[in-house]
Amino acid sequence: MKLALDPYMLRAVPLLELPGVVADLGYEYIELSPREDFMPFFLHPRADDARVGAFKRALDGAGVRIASVLPLYRWSGPDEDEREAAVRYWKRAIQISVDLGCTVMNSEFNGRPEQASLSEAKFWRSMDELLPIFEREGVRLRLEPHPDDFVEDGKVAADMVRGINSSLVSYLYCAPHTFHMGGDIAGIMRYAGDKLTHLHVADSYDHTGSSGLRYITNPPGNPARVHQHLDIGQGEVDWDEFFDTLGAMDFARTPDAIMTVCVFAWEERARESSVFMREEIAKRTANWWPAAQRPAV
Repeated sequence: MKLALDPYMLRAVPLLELPGVVADLGYEYIELSPREDFMPFFLHPRADDARVGAFKRALDGAGVRIASVLPLYRWSGPDEDEREAAVRYWKRAIQISVDLGCTVMNSEFNGRPEQASLSEAKFWRSMDELLPIFEREGVRLRLEPHPDDFVEDGKVAADMVRGINSSLVSYLYCAPHTFHMGGDIAGIMRYAGDKLTHLHVADSYDHTGSSGLRYITNPPGNPARVHQHLDIGQGEVDWDEFFDTLGAMDFARTPDAIMTVCVFAWEERARESSVFMREEIAKRTANWWPAAQRPAV
């Protein structure tokens, strides 16, 4: 299992200095999430071949590798022009990933929940265009349901992944989305079974708590989705259930398994948060391996 850091809170660090900072925090792997100067949210990648090459050399120099590349595009959106653009962006993102020596990408289903059937149709159209490219390049894809996607339920998302019917496509469980996915950590993980290959680790509050009044938004009844990406222990995710279930499933020995720290809430203490999360995960997974086989963290 690879333990990676999503460096989104460190995005002000110049790109070529980022690998060294991540190494100083004790991580060997990065999950490369959107950055304005490299691969922005919902827009075409900004990096040319020279910049990609320079970043690759910086990674090599710091002894850090890219575990996964995370692009976010409107590839399931109901607008066809946006969908076609998103497919173009995906193609370039796949090439960049390959050039960085990374053969894993992860993303969200996207689309619109109020137009779920149309969004799903757009998703399948995009997959028809992109899956042959993933297969040709040998790039594996991990998908997660996200609040405000056309699919938000954890078990439904696992079925969607199975429906793609490709050994290259698997399932990502995002812990801070637990309460939007149905709240059943163990049930969702076990339902995903051997399709579960990727985790996002951060805490969140249960927005359904207090009779649905944990958060009050106005006007009443609006469809806003609320969640956080906090340090472990700052929210209401049941971490004992989370780690115990993964241990029982022997997740750490899943081929190409990735666990990514993705705390976004504390930019003012991004480095302290990143170190705390690495150490906390090491404690909670210590019993997954015999002492001689425990990975360095």
